[in-house]
Amino acid sequence: MRDRVELVLTEFLEEQAAVLETVSPDCSPMLDAIATLLSGGKRLRPSFCYWGYLGAGGSDEDDIVQAAAALELFQAAALMHDDVMDDSDTRRGQPAAHRRFEAMHAQAGWAGSGSRFGLAGAVLAGDLCLSWSDELFARAGFAPEALLRGRTVFNTMRTQLMGGQYLDMLEQASCAQQGAAGAVERARRVVRFKSAKYSIEHPLLLGARLAGADEGLVADYSTFGLALGEAFQLRDDVLGVFGDPGETGKPAGDDLREGKRTVLMAYAVASATSEQAEVVERLLGDPDLDTAGVEQLREVLVDTGALAGVEALIAEQVDVACETLDAAALTEPARAALHELVVAATTRRS
Repeated sequence: MRDRVELVLTEFLEEQAAVLETVSPDCSPMLDAIATLLSGGKRLRPSFCYWGYLGAGGSDEDDIVQAAAALELFQAAALMHDDVMDDSDTRRGQPAAHRRFEAMHAQAGWAGSGSRFGLAGAVLAGDLCLSWSDELFARAGFAPEALLRGRTVFNTMRTQLMGGQYLDMLEQASCAQQGAAGAVERARRVVRFKSAKYSIEHPLLLGARLAGADEGLVADYSTFGLALGEAFQLRDDVLGVFGDPGETGKPAGDDLREGKRTVLMAYAVASATSEQAEVVERLLGDPDLDTAGVEQLREVLVDTGALAGVEALIAEQVDVACETLDAAALTEPARAALHELVVAATTRRS
């Protein structure tokens, strides 16, 4: 599946390179940034779409691989824009897109702000990926009525993700005024709409709708996907603080420097002593946070029971996902594959 998705993306980018060439060869760095980002990743979203389709009775064909590959372009757009909003330096062990453009500006000695050039380049590259995801999906050779069913999911996915991104940004800005009360539920809402739905639920529903699944299976996919999607993002949050940079591709404690108000942090704040709350207030969101500061925040997350609480929530959501999957009326090869994807999504180290 990964090789087939890779082939679709490679051929599509080659075609788009020819289009950009008619504009100017100077556009090639934008394509290079996109290709570099697309060369990494686990292809989880296409896999959920593919197995959602087969589980609903669809057959193994190139059309579903092409539709599934469009999700990688959509994710690339989300990641590039997310890195701009978070001012991240790296992504998947490589410089983030805006840092690539910023470095290019500096090396060439061009006029103006290198930082602004980098931000603008990344926004444009992300916009290209967003546009291309729609183009690639529309090219899949399904019957018009099937594509229309899938289009409804595709459109909802894009709108809800942008809403989730805004909620995430809003939470960072307003958390001090809103306080600890309700912080866990607010953080979980961000998780659902910024990550869980577009990572797992919507890819599954896209496959299901393209295959013409009945409403019972669609409902089961939704329950399964939302629970697993939340567990997937919660694991990501844990790795963002406690993960090995050599495996995550991001510096240790990067989420802490960015001041992300995750479920992990919301649990900690809810249970913190006054001394622990002072540590969080002083260190969380400090862009110059050093190794000692990261370790202090890690201690708070462990000592308040926040880490254990998130691990318990991950296990709880995995149980919901597996129980739903076991009871759903889908084909057995797909059920087995989706169980394997549960493990891949929640026990990963990167």
